[in-house]
Amino acid sequence: MQMRRDRAQAMVIRKDSILMVKHRLGGRTFYCLPGGGVEKDETYEQAALRELEEESCVKGKIVRKLSVQFKPDNKGEVHTYLIEISDEEVPKPGTDPELSKEEQTIIGVEWLTLDKIGEVDRAYLWASGLNRIDSFHKELLKMENKIYK
Repeated sequence: MQMRRDRAQAMVIRKDSILMVKHRLGGRTFYCLPGGGVEKDETYEQAALRELEEESCVKGKIVRKLSVQFKPDNKGEVHTYLIEISDEEVPKPGTDPELSKEEQTIIGVEWLTLDKIGEVDRAYLWASGLNRIDSFHKELLKMENKIYK
């Protein structure tokens, strides 16, 4: 039986860009928000701030919670927080302390606009509460509501 594993993640916005961590895992390359597992005796907020620092080498301050999602396998929750960092902070790729040097999956940290983020990665951002940030909500309302085949 798989253990429950809750996750906390940080959504950091600078103008019209989102701080994204680039991963390579199992032959796939993808972007996601800085985040990871919540440790024992740690709050979701503490986990989001810790993961932001581990994965992108910056310290932040929580503005507010954006969303709580349930994992598809029902084995945990994903809590997303809007976090601000100072303009002086320069993100750079961090490491996952649970992995050896050879097993590291983080290959970059980038500020990306929506048009530079793939459709699948973008879907995860919307689900994580991106549409609850005013500037991105306005952008969403401008999009065509068409069905793709």
